[in-house]
Amino acid sequence: MRKIIECVPNFSEGRDSKKIKEITDAIESVPGIKLLNVDSGMAANRTVVTFAGEPEFVAEAAFRGIKKASEVIDMRYHKGVHPRFGAADVCPLVPVANITMDEVIVIARKLSERVGMKLGIPVFCYEFAAFKKERESLANCRSGEYEKLKDRISSEKWKPDFGPSKWNETVAVTGASAIGARNFLVAYNVNLNTAITGFADSIASDIRESGRIIHKGNTGDKPLRIHGSLKKTRAIGWYIEEYGIVQVSLNLTDISVTPVHVAFDEICKRAHERGIRVTGSELVGMIPLSAMLDAGKYFLAKQQHSIDVSCDEIIETAIKALGLNELAPFNPQNKIIEYAIANNS
Repeated sequence: MRKIIECVPNFSEGRDSKKIKEITDAIESVPGIKLLNVDSGMAANRTVVTFAGEPEFVAEAAFRGIKKASEVIDMRYHKGVHPRFGAADVCPLVPVANITMDEVIVIARKLSERVGMKLGIPVFCYEFAAFKKERESLANCRSGEYEKLKDRISSEKWKPDFGPSKWNETVAVTGASAIGARNFLVAYNVNLNTAITGFADSIASDIRESGRIIHKGNTGDKPLRIHGSLKKTRAIGWYIEEYGIVQVSLNLTDISVTPVHVAFDEICKRAHERGIRVTGSELVGMIPLSAMLDAGKYFLAKQQHSIDVSCDEIIETAIKALGLNELAPFNPQNKIIEYAIANNS
């Protein structure tokens, strides 16, 4: 049986279609991989690419995509609402079939070494591929973003795992990359009927696992961290100019712990408490079939409707209940990973 891994690189370009096409062409130049999805955001100025295949082909395609991104993206001029510190900002490898996480860790670290040595890009290994506990978190690796990168890579604590640890002309253009091995992550945005970013920021602090820092009255008191309501969840709030709304932007890092429908309902509850409401949501990239079926069954049960219906009906229920069609059409054949792989086989 073939070993299959997925790669979901995030590139710091979401507005120039020519540059995005150059990057995806470089990825597709490798035989044996299937380009499954390309999702660009204007406000984030970021493109999430999803492709899959056998490990050696995926690793080569990832390298070519990172190389092309370093040639066409100049981080000195990049602006966007999404946190970022490099042209090929994040490149996670995900086990899909007949391969262990330990095997994927080895592939991710070899790719990191190659990118660092051959392209001269500082690389941080994160999640399961991290060499140090504090580098498991992508947020820790990317703290301060591109603007603080010059000081961070020259420090002993945040010296890159591979590539240069001194600022030079190449690094100024490319920034750094985080390359890792992780479980399936769902990138998911929930839309609010307001243009006030503070509402989304506040809800994000309420729900994300890391929560918020509470400063007590006396300056000498130690700050207290209040953890959020959803485990395995990262969240920030941002304003999307093209739609005139704010979103709570989520990374659900383990959907067996916090599924999409649970996160959606929790944000609905928090929004209602603030006198606003959720109008819909947006999936960035792809989602496993099981997550859509779980969501559809959950909402059917809430509606006191039988769940003994076809898969298509269950999925359609999930799409409508989550409002996944609000900002753009949601096509299950393109957004559900098992369907997309089957369609591209």
